[in-house]
Amino acid sequence: MTIDERFDRLTERHEALTESVEMLRDRTGEIARSVEHLTATVEQLSASVIKLAEVTNRDAEDIRALARIAESRERRISDIEGRGP
Repeated sequence: MTIDERFDRLTERHEALTESVEMLRDRTGEIARSVEHLTATVEQLSASVIKLAEVTNRDAEDIRALARIAESRERRISDIEGRGP
């Protein structure tokens, strides 16, 4: 193999390597953008879950309060019915 042939092979290998590195760089950029998008989505979902938990806790408190009111009214009705004629 002559020096020119070696040089040609080396040039071809260099071009192929350069192309591979460029493709890898492009793909890495795409992956990084996807990760950023997914991170933002997860953060939004986390915020939504936190809000949902807060609303659920408020609803649970309201339901407990309504249950206490219902029990109180039931006792009053029972007391009134017990004192009847």
